[in-house]
Amino acid sequence: MKTFPLLTRGALAATLAFALVGCENMSQRQKGTAAGGGIGAVVGAAIGSATGGKAATGALIGGAIGAVGGNLWSKRMEDKQKAMERATAGTGIEVARTADNQLKVNVPSDLSFAVGRADLNPSLRPILEQFAQGLDSTVKVIVVGHTDSSGSDAINGPLSLQRAQTVRDYLATHGVPTGRMEIAGRGSREPVADNSSDAGRAKNRRVEIFLREPQA
Repeated sequence: MKTFPLLTRGALAATLAFALVGCENMSQRQKGTAAGGGIGAVVGAAIGSATGGKAATGALIGGAIGAVGGNLWSKRMEDKQKAMERATAGTGIEVARTADNQLKVNVPSDLSFAVGRADLNPSLRPILEQFAQGLDSTVKVIVVGHTDSSGSDAINGPLSLQRAQTVRDYLATHGVPTGRMEIAGRGSREPVADNSSDAGRAKNRRVEIFLREPQA
């Protein structure tokens, strides 16, 4: 089996480490470019070595391809994040990017549902309408409902799912195809705060909406 020359392996390792760590001042799109380029370099080098070519040449080709792919994918997701942030500005809704490159929209209890209820809070309707308008024709939507721990599992499980269904159905009435949406109810199993206080329970009563690109 062929192995990379010591210098090439060291250079590739440094490239990949830099790409994955990135720079604090980079945008998400720039980080995507760097990560894509680093990973592409390693893959390209491996292919070049395995097929009898030069590892360094393969690394350059793979790095270029990876950089383009990482940049384009991140640019789409970055644009979606900015659109969601504009649509929810000043509402208390949090928009963030997850470690697995989904966009997560966290809707707190004061905007989503009253205690023990699954009917939509009127204040959330215009936000969901803007949300639906900001989606393109390929994005996948996953709606996850949560409760606090004040009820039993027999109550919280169905209630959290009903909340997710309510959001999905409202998005469907505003043009988002149901075939592009999935729902789940987590009950009280995934708290983000301490359930021993009123403030903590309020944070745990929430709906999370995830956006992701379709699998290739």
